[in-house]
Amino acid sequence: MTSFWNWYITILTLGLIAALVWLIFATRKGQRRETTDETLGHAFDGIEEYDNPLPKWWFLLFVATIVFALGYWVLYPGLGNWKGILPGYQYLDNEAQTAFATGEQGWTGVHQWEKEMAQAEAKYGPLFKKYAAMPIEQVAQDEQALKMGGRLFASNCAVCHGSDAKGAYGFPNLTDNDWLWGGEAETIKTTIMGGRQATMPAWRDVIGEEGIRHVAGYVRSLSGLKNPEDMEIDVAKGKEIFAANCAVCHGPDAKGTQAMGAPNLTDRTWLYGSSFAQVQQTLRYGRNGRMPAHEETLGNDKVHLLAAYVYSLSQQSRGE
Repeated sequence: MTSFWNWYITILTLGLIAALVWLIFATRKGQRRETTDETLGHAFDGIEEYDNPLPKWWFLLFVATIVFALGYWVLYPGLGNWKGILPGYQYLDNEAQTAFATGEQGWTGVHQWEKEMAQAEAKYGPLFKKYAAMPIEQVAQDEQALKMGGRLFASNCAVCHGSDAKGAYGFPNLTDNDWLWGGEAETIKTTIMGGRQATMPAWRDVIGEEGIRHVAGYVRSLSGLKNPEDMEIDVAKGKEIFAANCAVCHGPDAKGTQAMGAPNLTDRTWLYGSSFAQVQQTLRYGRNGRMPAHEETLGNDKVHLLAAYVYSLSQQSRGE
């Protein structure tokens, strides 16, 4: 901020405070001291206002507000380039004189966050490192580790997968044994660390509406689903089209390819629904699913704990 704007903001702010102080005391001075039964001459729904002075406690609240504001501006930034004198914000680590990421001193919201993160790292970092050195399968058996992983899940994953991790439309259930990219412990960690990007191409312009209808009927039949009786559906024709266009990703048996994130089409566990209309919609326009990477936001040690928690959810479904 330039010197002009620094002084402009400072003078304007302090000038307004001075004006408020004058207004409060001038108004107070002009009030009568004693109470009276006289009214101000107007009424609202039969309610009249007495011409009495402002209660002293109310007046003192205004004064206290101004005093608080002045104290705030001394401690915190708010007057132009003034950084505030709040102690403990000259450095991220005052003993080692470690600078904040911005290289600046004084309190800011970012510096507050940096200090809290540094304190949390000092307190919990060794515990995270302890679990990060253990195999995920072993961590998944530790009660304390699962509680920590559960909190990480609630903060970072529940918004998509649900608080119970059972997923929603377009977001997979993490408590069963149906995995798009694999449910092994290290594979789960890889998914969380680097994220995943899956793409189901649109087929309307390739196989046409008739082909989409036949393939939808064939795919649903693999899971034992009954197709609409009022539609002309040739399951055998759908199988031929599937073999020529879909088997390259989903496999000739339609049981999916985890290396590509292509789902198993024989188990009814479909992210975007299994109704005839939903399957047609998927074939017609395709789907795009993205799992964001958490390596930068959480780091290896926390992802290790999170992976152990997610891994434990599917192990419970196996009765292990």
